[in-house]
Amino acid sequence: MPVRGAGEIEGLLRELAPQVLGALVRRYEQFDTCEDAVQEALLDAAVQWPEQGLPDNPRAWLITVASRRVIDHFRSEHARRRREESVAVSVPSDEFTAPAPGDERPGDQDDTLTLLFLCCHPSLSQASQLALTLRAVGGLTTAQIAGAFLVPEATMAQRISRAKQRIKAAGAPFAMPPEAERAERLRVVLHVLYLIFNEGYTATSGPELHRTELTGEAIRLARALHRPLPGDGEVAGLLALMLLTEARRPARTEPDGRLIPLAEQDRSLWDRRLIDEGVELVTKALSTTALGPYQLQAAIAAVHDEAATAAETDWPQILALYGVLSGVDDDNPVVKLNHAVAVAMVRGPRAGLDLLERLAADERMAGHHRLASVRAHLLEMAGDVPAAVAGYREAARLTMSLPERQYLEDRAARLS
Repeated sequence: MPVRGAGEIEGLLRELAPQVLGALVRRYEQFDTCEDAVQEALLDAAVQWPEQGLPDNPRAWLITVASRRVIDHFRSEHARRRREESVAVSVPSDEFTAPAPGDERPGDQDDTLTLLFLCCHPSLSQASQLALTLRAVGGLTTAQIAGAFLVPEATMAQRISRAKQRIKAAGAPFAMPPEAERAERLRVVLHVLYLIFNEGYTATSGPELHRTELTGEAIRLARALHRPLPGDGEVAGLLALMLLTEARRPARTEPDGRLIPLAEQDRSLWDRRLIDEGVELVTKALSTTALGPYQLQAAIAAVHDEAATAAETDWPQILALYGVLSGVDDDNPVVKLNHAVAVAMVRGPRAGLDLLERLAADERMAGHHRLASVRAHLLEMAGDVPAAVAGYREAARLTMSLPERQYLEDRAARLS
């Protein structure tokens, strides 16, 4: 195949990495060894392909090279030889095919979905699930993940290593979970992707508001999940929510990185292609599947995105959707916070403030800058300027995000 640019090859390698890793883990079962082998194969490809051009079958090429690395590792340790022989005997010859570079026939099975479920194994903490998913399925380096979550690279490396060891100790097979466990495991997978996207869209700390490597990976993985599960309403809903939210990113900051709130954004900058795709996904899901929280959040995002101006936003419809969402997911404090804003926009700021008082009793939100920020906004709407100024300043003290802190401080300064 013709030589391609480095950026195009990097994108292809990132897409193929989880497929190749899944294929190797399915056969050899050694997560650590297989991942090391895949990383070496990716490095070889990154060096050779820009100069020599793509092989006829890039996936098969990577599987072949990585498989050789695994076999070399097994052969280098006498204790591994028996395992290599037993694997070779136990796997039918036509189940897994890793042809030589240039051969036409690769193994067709895409194990990305299985790998995603494995990385979200219930034996892992949420932090470990996030890290392992980004490393093994997302294709990010340990340094990139550490940078995104603002921890030292050595700390993140240890976290990922412990996650692999825990999966091995749990004896987790490389297979889709049993049917009885699948719905609950899928819920965990969706939640992990949701958290990855949120951290990328509004970083909890640091100098940047966005971390596009995280939002991009979350969307890519949500698409990978949606392809084999097109009839799952919540998978479609999560993908739609990501697309409808990501569509606003170009208008969300000033050139200097300052945050622009939704009501003040230049909507001509929104990505209409992503909006159209998200609206189509959520409309189909709502009309053909059982209601779920991601679908409803996507429907709310769609109402925002379809309004030509902030003044044309259909707040009564948004409030109605939040009412339904509260019945489906009544334990999400962020949903309750946004619900209070919708109430304020329809029934007045005092009604929204009353809801916030109840939410303040939730220990998950107590002392959170978003609660203080929303309260300040509603106080400003109510005309209580001194209280609003104090609220914005309190929120600015609480946040670890520099762009959010600057926005809140600017808001307080303008009011005072």
